[in-house]
Amino acid sequence: MTRENLADASDTLESAADETSDDDAAERLTSLADQLDSLATRDRDPDHGRLARIENALNDLEDSDVTEQVQSAHESVVAFRETVEGV
Repeated sequence: MTRENLADASDTLESAADETSDDDAAERLTSLADQLDSLATRDRDPDHGRLARIENALNDLEDSDVTEQVQSAHESVVAFRETVEGV
């Protein structure tokens, strides 16, 4: 199964990290981008808990100077999460 939504979210957050003027936000965005990239390429789907933690982190970053990109990435994660079986 392709995880294009997770890869898209990762790319969006990487771009946001490059564009933000907040060093702390850039570090968090880069970390989330790396996590999503890893999840997009591994053999099995991430569980709902992991995706929920990422969503919470994105919620915390939505008031940054790259709000639109964070929201776009969040939408991609939600779209993928809807395809994951379980809870």
